[in-house]
Amino acid sequence: MFNEEELVREFNFKGIRSSGAGGQHVNKVSSKIELSFNIQESLVLNEKQKEIILHKLSNRITKEGLLIMQCGESRSQHRNKNIAIVRAIQVLKSTLYIKKRRIPTKTPKSVILKRLKKKRHNKERKANRRKPNLD
Repeated sequence: MFNEEELVREFNFKGIRSSGAGGQHVNKVSSKIELSFNIQESLVLNEKQKEIILHKLSNRITKEGLLIMQCGESRSQHRNKNIAIVRAIQVLKSTLYIKKRRIPTKTPKSVILKRLKKKRHNKERKANRRKPNLD
């Protein structure tokens, strides 16, 4: 598919301050990571892969062709960076994955006969519930 290590080298990272509660620590440390990846300038992906990614992830890509992801789950910038890398690779892999086409199989004769036998049995059971015709 693509070389993950070379792809990670093409990612750009920026440390930003996390939002939300956390007191003094949040206000002085940039632990949140913003990962940006320019799909069109990538040397790892071929043209067909770029086209697929741009089409399938059109709602997540900016007008400039950047895939931007943020991670601020942890208090550690390194851990957030690793989480962002794993997520970005996972998103790209799932986008490029081509689902196998299902080939429908023929219904076995025994299954058809079993179904018809059951229908016949139900028909007889319901016929036995009716009032007898004494004419």
